Amino acid sequence: MKASTLVIVLLLGPVPATAARPDLDGVRGWNELALTAVRTTRATDADAARLYAMLNVAAYDAVNGIHPTRAPALVPGPGPRDGDPQAATVAAAHAVLVRLDPDRVATYDARRDADLARLGGHPSVARGAAWGARVGERVVAARADDNARPVESQPAGSGPGVFRAAWSGVQYRTVRPFAVHDPLRYVPGPPPALDSLRYAAAFAEVALLGSAALAEPELLATYRFWSLPAGSSQPPGEWLRIGLEVSAARHLPLPEQARLTALLTMALADTTVATVVTKYTYRHWRPTTAIQEADTDGNPLTAQDAGWAARAGSPGGSPEYVSGHSSYSAAGAAVLAGFFCTDAIPFSHATDSAPDGVARAYPGFAAAATEAGRSRVYGGQHFEFSNEAGLTLGRAVATEVLAGPVHVGGCAR
Repeated sequence: MKASTLVIVLLLGPVPATAARPDLDGVRGWNELALTAVRTTRATDADAARLYAMLNVAAYDAVNGIHPTRAPALVPGPGPRDGDPQAATVAAAHAVLVRLDPDRVATYDARRDADLARLGGHPSVARGAAWGARVGERVVAARADDNARPVESQPAGSGPGVFRAAWSGVQYRTVRPFAVHDPLRYVPGPPPALDSLRYAAAFAEVALLGSAALAEPELLATYRFWSLPAGSSQPPGEWLRIGLEVSAARHLPLPEQARLTALLTMALADTTVATVVTKYTYRHWRPTTAIQEADTDGNPLTAQDAGWAARAGSPGGSPEYVSGHSSYSAAGAAVLAGFFCTDAIPFSHATDSAPDGVARAYPGFAAAATEAGRSRVYGGQHFEFSNEAGLTLGRAVATEVLAGPVHVGGCAR
């Protein structure tokens, strides 16, 4: 080190970690590990959303505790004012993942050690890492009794309009939210009555657009693009991925990047609760059952087709109303638009289930959410009224999250 450089360092102190080492993107790197964990464990959409939220709340509170810019999401500071925020991010995320995914502890330990080594041996790195580890541990402890376990199921139903199979994960209807006050306020009214005109119109649409008997390559490709089955990052993960990609393209500084992913994943996790409550409450049948048994619905405008099959290849594993893909997509799109104060941010993205891995381009977040919702009709898995209700639910949850103390104070650019 030159003498002049040494004088500057002595006078001004070390260069902040985020400025000296922009190549270490702790938020994105550790979220990629979380996405991989969800794929590997074939986690449900609800479990995935909870994991993403816990990791990103920990990362945000770790960074915010060192350089406070907003209210904490869960764990208040203060952290060490001279702690390295990148080290805090790494250690906080590590503390969450080793507890939620213990089968891959060795992988997470090795990544933490490598990341901290890249940050160097300055005492600020050790202080930041110690603080981040404490934050991550406290996030996990705070969520230990949030009702996400044990797993509960709703038994199979019977009769016209009722979902026929048993489905698990219904404990999420009582899970403690991350950011909204009361998820129940976002539960919509019931689906249209089986003998109504609106039901008949939605029935006719999905019977045509969602039929496996009609070869429509474009509709099939759109359905597959957003299908995101078990073994993928799940719908919440795709919106997290979109957020990470857009924030990287816009070169957000670490505090803003951590705030964005915390807001996004809290909204997605809280959307889970309202979505599961709605499904559990109404237990509405899927189009496959509805069309095959239309002679029982009491509606003279619906026509039974006992051999009808959904383009998706399966009827769906949970009650039909509302569409969870739609609610997650609307929540994700609304948070991103609210964070940047505009929806008009063009982006390209390839989902985990994109045919041949080919990306699609969108003029903004809302357009992607709209396509994701409609894809469920194209797959024959949802009626349009369930798509619309899901989009409304997700947007409403996002609106409350954006009105909270983690976001108040302006938009990122």
